[in-house]
Amino acid sequence: MASMLPPEDEALATGWEPDLPPADSLVRQAVLAHASWATDPARRAGKPWYDGDAWAGGFLGDRGPLTNLVVQKQPVDPAEVIAEVARELPNNVPYLFVSPWPTRDLREHGLGLVGHPPLMVRFPETATTPPVTDLEIRQVTDEAGLADAERVIIEGYPLPELQPVEPGILYHATLLDSPSTVWVGYDGDVPLATAIAHHAAGVTVVENVAVMPTARGRSAGAALTWAATTHHPADPAVLLASDAGQPTYTRLTYRPLERWTIWLRP
Repeated sequence: MASMLPPEDEALATGWEPDLPPADSLVRQAVLAHASWATDPARRAGKPWYDGDAWAGGFLGDRGPLTNLVVQKQPVDPAEVIAEVARELPNNVPYLFVSPWPTRDLREHGLGLVGHPPLMVRFPETATTPPVTDLEIRQVTDEAGLADAERVIIEGYPLPELQPVEPGILYHATLLDSPSTVWVGYDGDVPLATAIAHHAAGVTVVENVAVMPTARGRSAGAALTWAATTHHPADPAVLLASDAGQPTYTRLTYRPLERWTIWLRP
């Protein structure tokens, strides 16, 4: 049995060293891609952001649960991350705290538990019948399209804290020149569904899928998810699903990997 033990001075990778390649594991790629999604929009918009070894975060505004994100990048004590967030980023705004690991109770630090969403993955070689919707799906190329996408995510998700909708409160114009690609589904000129693909660390993160109530039952969410999923066809796609949304993603041949933990600092 002693022969299985490495030399005492040998460095043993845990999978979470800062200098480890993203592709060391698919979960590591998903963590780093979500960290990129947290920071990239804020950095491009000139808003507060931070990206260190243990966590990354970006703050776009002073209200709304999806406006500000913090993603833990290493399995460290989340209380240490929360304290660093308070030092590095504005301390008077709400944010979502995303941990790829189970956490202890963080209510004593002023956070409330959102849940344990499953991380799901779809591999590019998987054969899938694309969903069909009667909406016209358009890739956003201008600020008018961004405003349509913003309205759908705020009213369709919904995000009442961001209502009434003010253009630019969630999607800055710099999002058009970034690793993120936005889609909107239209009925005529009426925007009814949206989704985003953010590409980083060799994977596509599918984010901000939302459908207006009048478009539900028309496969709009599935079709917009599909557009984002397949935008980088050679790479896997990952997303954090709700339990209610899992069947839709399963039909698109996503598979659950593990559950993450999300807290909200109100």
